[in-house]
Amino acid sequence: MKLPLGYVDSEGTGKIRKIVIDSSAATETFLAHNLPDKAVSYATPVGLLAMMMIFDWKLGLICLIPAVIAFVLMGTLMMGPKMAEDMKQYQNALEAMSAEAVEYVRGIPVVKTFGQTIYTFKRFKAAIDEYEKWTLGYTKNMMLPMVAFTTAANAIFAVIIIAAFIFTSNGVTDNFVLNLFFYMIITSVLTVTLMKVAYAGESQMIVDDALNRMYEILETEPLPETEKEETPKDSSIKLDNITFAYENSSNNAIDGVSLSVKSGEHIALVGPSGGGKTTLASLIARFWDVKSGSIKIGGADVKNIPMNSLMNYVSYVFQDSKMLKMSIKDNIRMGKPDATDEEIINALHDAQCMDIIEKLPDGIDTMIGSKGIYVSGGECQRLSIARAFLKNAPVLILDEATAFADPDNERLVQQAFEKLSKNKTVIMIAHRLSTITNADNIYVMSDGKIAESGTHNELLSKGGIYNHMWNEYNKSVNWQVGKAGKK
Repeated sequence: MKLPLGYVDSEGTGKIRKIVIDSSAATETFLAHNLPDKAVSYATPVGLLAMMMIFDWKLGLICLIPAVIAFVLMGTLMMGPKMAEDMKQYQNALEAMSAEAVEYVRGIPVVKTFGQTIYTFKRFKAAIDEYEKWTLGYTKNMMLPMVAFTTAANAIFAVIIIAAFIFTSNGVTDNFVLNLFFYMIITSVLTVTLMKVAYAGESQMIVDDALNRMYEILETEPLPETEKEETPKDSSIKLDNITFAYENSSNNAIDGVSLSVKSGEHIALVGPSGGGKTTLASLIARFWDVKSGSIKIGGADVKNIPMNSLMNYVSYVFQDSKMLKMSIKDNIRMGKPDATDEEIINALHDAQCMDIIEKLPDGIDTMIGSKGIYVSGGECQRLSIARAFLKNAPVLILDEATAFADPDNERLVQQAFEKLSKNKTVIMIAHRLSTITNADNIYVMSDGKIAESGTHNELLSKGGIYNHMWNEYNKSVNWQVGKAGKK
C-alpha cells in the first residue's frame, strides 16, 4: 500500500496478483507439508543406514550402492544452480503469461466484436510460446535424469535378489534368510524415502523462487519523502522543465516540459497516442518521480508533500474505473472514510447516479458483484465520479473519463463533470475533442513534448497538429454507412 501507483502500472496487475496469490501459497504448502516430509526424508536414511550395518553389513553395503547412485544423480542432474535457474526461467514465463492473460481477458469484448483471433494479441501469443518453450525444455531436461534416478532408487530390491543368489551359492543359513527378508522389506522404505528427498528438493527450489519474488515486492522502496514537509497554498500547478523516462527505456517519455496552471483553471492535454499525456498527468499525482525538474502544487514541491496529503489535494478519475466487491456505499466512502450517509447520497446525486441507485434492490447498501448484481462501464464511471465528489479535492485529473461510456452515460458524465469541476483546477486528457473546446488552455503533446498550446480557436488558426486532429475528429463523427447500391 506504500508503493506508488506507477509501480503497479509498470509491473502489471497480473504479475503482482500471481506473486501475491501463488507465491504465498507455495510457501504455505512448503511449511505445512513439504518441510515435515523433508525432515523425515533426511532422518529416515540415517536410521536405515544404522540398521543395515547392524544385521548384515555385506547386504547393507550392497543396498547402499543404488542409493548412492540415486543421490549422486539427484544432486548433479536434478538439483544445483542450473536447475534452479531453469526453474526461475520457467516461473518467469508462467508469470509473464499470467500478466498477459489478464490483459487478454480484458480485451475479449474487442476480440468478439471484431472477430479477431489470438494472433491479434501478439504479446499474449508470445507469452504462451515462451511458456511452452520453457515447459517443454524443463520437461526434456528432467526426463533422462528422472528416469535414471527412478531406476536407481527402485533397483535396490533387484540388487538384493542378485546378492542373495551370490551369497547362497555355498548354502543357505536360517540367519541369512531372516536377514534377507528384513532387507527386502527395508529396501522398499528406502526407495520411498529417496523419492521424498527428490520431491522435497524440488519443493525447496520452488519455495526459494517464490520467496525471491515476494521479496522483490517487499524490498521495493516507496517514493522517498523528505522531512521538509510543505503545504500547498492553493490549487495552482507549475511544471518546470521536467523530464521522465520509464525504467529500462532509453528515451524520455516526458522531455523538458514546462507549463503553469492557475488555481481554478481548466486545461486539456491532447495529442497522438504515446505522446505523453497520461504520463504527464500521472507525474502531477506523483505516480512516479521526475528525473529532473520540479512539479509544484500551490507552490509546494510534490516531493515534499506527504503522500496522504497529496492524495487529499488530487482526485484522479481513470478511464477504466473499478468498483470493489462491496456495497455501493462503501465503494463511494473510499473517497472520504468518515463520510455520513447523507454526504454519500449528495455525492451520488451530484454525479447523476440516482437512476442507478433507484433500480438496485437495497439502494446504496446493495452489494456489487454478488447475486448477479453488476453495473455497466458507464454506470461504474459515474459511481467513481461520485467518489471524487465526496473527496472534493481541489485538483481534478480526468484521464479519458468518458472513453468507455455509451452516449446516454456520456451525457450524464459530462453533466457531472461540469458540476464537479467548479472552483477546481482541472486537467483533462481527451481524444473526443468536442469535450475540451471550452478549456482555458489546450496543450498538444507529441513525443513527450508540448508541440502546441492555446485555446481551441487559437490552435485552429495555427493550422498545426491540433487543427489536423480536429478535422479528422469531425470526419469520424460525421461518418455514416451509406446505403448499398443495387447492381
